[in-house]
Amino acid sequence: MKTTLRPLILLFLMLLLTAGVSCDLLPTISSGFTTTPATTISSSPIQPGFTLTLPPGQNGSNSVLPSIADVVAKVKPTVVAVNVEVETTDIFGRVYTEEGAGSGWVIDSNGIIVTNNHVVDGATRVTVVLDDGRSFEANINKIATDPLADLAVIKIDATNLNAAKVGDSSRLRVGDWVVAIGNSLGQGIRATVGIVSQQSVSIEVSTGQTLTGLVETDAAINPGNSGGPLVNMAGEVIGINSVKIAEVGVEGVGYAIGTVEATPIIQQLINAGFVIRPFLGITSKYIDIFSMARYSLAVNEGALVDYIQAGSPADIAGLRVGDVITRFNGKDVKEPQELLTAIHQAQIGQNVEITYWRGQSQFTTSATLIANTPP
Repeated sequence: MKTTLRPLILLFLMLLLTAGVSCDLLPTISSGFTTTPATTISSSPIQPGFTLTLPPGQNGSNSVLPSIADVVAKVKPTVVAVNVEVETTDIFGRVYTEEGAGSGWVIDSNGIIVTNNHVVDGATRVTVVLDDGRSFEANINKIATDPLADLAVIKIDATNLNAAKVGDSSRLRVGDWVVAIGNSLGQGIRATVGIVSQQSVSIEVSTGQTLTGLVETDAAINPGNSGGPLVNMAGEVIGINSVKIAEVGVEGVGYAIGTVEATPIIQQLINAGFVIRPFLGITSKYIDIFSMARYSLAVNEGALVDYIQAGSPADIAGLRVGDVITRFNGKDVKEPQELLTAIHQAQIGQNVEITYWRGQSQFTTSATLIANTPP
């Protein structure tokens, strides 16, 4: 004989309800802390009657962006592609030719082109392609370069070219719109837009070379853009695209040499073929554990002299290879770049005081700076 449980269950539930006992239909998860009943937060007015009003045109619907197309149309005819050939050797000593591409811009209608030094450095052949498609092979002997500032000037046999207008990079503000125009990826003249992210930036691009007076922008600067112009909304060149940071996790960080920094160098390259600077007559490098041991050095900071030109101011002043310059013309020197900067900030013909270490002893001498000679 079977016993039916349903009537018993129903009877049990009826007894629970009648007794006023409640039951949870979901399991309870303990949180580990005790809750207290919610309380009501009372607040008093900060400023009764305050009304937030947006001024006309600031609600996001009436804002007007600058016409990038007008800027590009104005500047693009002045921008050129710079194609180069460089001879190099493989691991077996066989010579072969590599091709590269960069950008430039016309600064004078008589065929004077501005670009970066690293675009043309070591090139055996340089070809300039104008916006209208005309191509000119540059005379290698008519390319003036300044590796220190990463600038170069090319002369081509052409006249009546469209020349760009040069603007003042010192008047830029963070947030100003700028356009980068150049031979991006070697695929022809293209334009990208962004803003000025930072002004007057200095970056060490290689040992002994620091670029100063840079304009930082988030406008895309890709391989092939080097040497092309960074322009403002008036269509004026305010920078020469030169460097970008290409690291994982880094987006939109590129740099152009500001015209305030570049203009006097470009002027000297055009007029003299090289940049005239104060000259001491040495090259220097960082101190490492090997040089400390080799020269029995008592210091680990400064500019370690590794070459002295015979008859130069440094030679006359009594400096030797292995000396460490720690102070120059009243400025402390902790690394080679600081020495180079201090030399260039001095004047030709100026007598400067130099503090240096030779082994375990410190000395002071003086030198009269001269002008550097053409490379």
